[in-house]
Amino acid sequence: MSHTGLRVAADIGGTFTDIALIFPDGRLATRKLPSTPDDYARSVVEGIMQLIESEALTSESIGEVLHACTVATNAILEGKGARTALLTTAGFRDVLEMRRIRVPRLYEPLYVKPPQLVPRRLRFEVVERLDARGAVVTPLDEVSLDAAIAALRTAEVEAIAVCLLHSYANPTHELAIGAKLRAAFPEKFISLSCEILPEIREYERTSTTVINSLVGPPVKAYLQSLVTMLAARGLPRRVLMMQSAGGVVDVRSVMKVPAQIVECGPAAGVIGARHVGAAAGYLNVISFDMGGTTAKASLIENGALMRTDEYEVGGGISLSSRLVKGGGYALKLPVIDISEVGAGGGSIVWIDRGGSLKVGPHSAGAVPGPACYGRGGTAPTVTDANVVLGYLNPASLAGGSVPIEQALSQAAITAKLAVPLGIDMMSAAWGVHEVVTTVMTRAVKTVTTYRGRDPRDFSIFAFGGNGGVHAVALARSLGIGQVVLPPGAGVFSALGLLFADIEMNASASYLRDSDQADPEDLEARYRKLERALVAELDRPVAGIRHIRSADLRYFGQAFELTVALPAPASRAGIVAAREAFEAEHERTYGHRLKGKRVDVVTLRVSSAIDSAGPKALRREAAPAQSVAQGSRKAYFGPEAGSVATPVIGRFDLSSELRRGPFIVEEYEGTTVVPPDCHARRDQSGNIIINLPI
Repeated sequence: MSHTGLRVAADIGGTFTDIALIFPDGRLATRKLPSTPDDYARSVVEGIMQLIESEALTSESIGEVLHACTVATNAILEGKGARTALLTTAGFRDVLEMRRIRVPRLYEPLYVKPPQLVPRRLRFEVVERLDARGAVVTPLDEVSLDAAIAALRTAEVEAIAVCLLHSYANPTHELAIGAKLRAAFPEKFISLSCEILPEIREYERTSTTVINSLVGPPVKAYLQSLVTMLAARGLPRRVLMMQSAGGVVDVRSVMKVPAQIVECGPAAGVIGARHVGAAAGYLNVISFDMGGTTAKASLIENGALMRTDEYEVGGGISLSSRLVKGGGYALKLPVIDISEVGAGGGSIVWIDRGGSLKVGPHSAGAVPGPACYGRGGTAPTVTDANVVLGYLNPASLAGGSVPIEQALSQAAITAKLAVPLGIDMMSAAWGVHEVVTTVMTRAVKTVTTYRGRDPRDFSIFAFGGNGGVHAVALARSLGIGQVVLPPGAGVFSALGLLFADIEMNASASYLRDSDQADPEDLEARYRKLERALVAELDRPVAGIRHIRSADLRYFGQAFELTVALPAPASRAGIVAAREAFEAEHERTYGHRLKGKRVDVVTLRVSSAIDSAGPKALRREAAPAQSVAQGSRKAYFGPEAGSVATPVIGRFDLSSELRRGPFIVEEYEGTTVVPPDCHARRDQSGNIIINLPI
């Protein structure tokens, strides 16, 4: 049967690149291959071509490529972003340096803040001043601007960020500077805060604008290379990228605001979890994505995603939390509320000076990879511990495409961990398993207990190449009684791309007492945001859904909560939004302040077009990439010890509960069911594991 117009998705991870394609009848086809850090685009194109060949398709069969990558994230984490300069209002040169008062390590008096993304010598002042309402206090001084431009000519920067005081209220000065800079430096990547983040809070706005410029050149170069490589193989140039907020957009929009894809890979997995989970009746889940480098957690409540615009990247744990701040760089753009820790299959295990086991955040990555890959890696990793414990296939992974040398894992765990600690090899490997569970618990608590939610009220929806190996231990540590493993779990972030809607977001500052907010003024401002998004989406207006919301806070508070604001704007809608805010405030913080003034701080619009992807997902009972089955010894802790454990396929499970222990091996990943658990396969093909909680 010939196919046309198919959509293929590619997600780049630190260790593997995942490719997924869903046929119109819902059949799933996947491919998994090592990432190529020297040029990530190469593994994407190679993976797509391998999938096309294995499914007897042609390049012409593919109508659209969807993509999520780590290029923007890596540019920040590895310090490989563009050399960036900052232009700001005179007297505000050190906003990036001053940051916020909070530090992430309360009892570390010698804590050193992370290095600034823009060193002081590359921050230039321009004489001008606006007040908080946008009125001009000091006109823009052209002489100071010309002096800054002259300094930029000798600074050898690749990108420039512009963030003036109160430009969210009046962008005139910033736009004038932007026009002059773009004329003087047409080859440089230039970001204006009034175009990136027209909202209050000087540090967050400055940091976000700087991040956009810093990641702009590497993201633009990567995407241009990818589009060129796709075209060279006869694949479509039309590429849609996942955003951190959960929708996909055309690469042209990404090249304008590349900061919007910093957390795009993790976001894709959460989108897939919501779609596949809801289809099977699981509306309250904690998505748990454990790959080769990191573990990510996000909350899905009543089938709805949790979003935020308070996020920090590059601080050891990427998260959105009012309780833990200062460890990274503020990124105040809409993102799915995801907490991420450096604990993945490739995370290196080490012993600190106190003699304690530590996992990550450093990773062996794709090259050289864990010791068992036989590519020169000698440091023990989480994957090596899982090989020693018997959880992973001792011969190969990913349908034989990744050979495994069990002896190398045993040697690394023994020499680097067991001998220094004075314990046997199996105890050392089990210790790694327990430590990594503790590290991942932090990520789950950040999106649950820190948000006023009890994790025991949710199921864990686990995916990623290592999600099925560690999900039960994580659930047990949190008192959660059920784990769900979807079909294609090992490539699930790629799958999530296929379910994502085309979506864009816009915001505008609006600081008013909610009791004094004028509905007509609100409606006019919302319509202005919607018109801008319609123009950017470049799609028929009739097919676009607009979702309005607003950030509210009690008068005098420093942080807001986002609630829906019904359209069209009305006094009754404003009252309903205020009540929704107070209810959420009570749920999050445990109280509400009766009679206290409530301010509307920021207006938000999300405009979306329904996904063109299939609404159902099915996996053939006999996948093309089969795995060997049988039995092997697996270690389940000092009480159970090593147990002869059957190795089966997903479709060897029925709707009847099967008692553990057993291991489910698939092309994309592995699922471990301990002796005291039961598992079954539901009608949607999900593996459901019940714990004795």
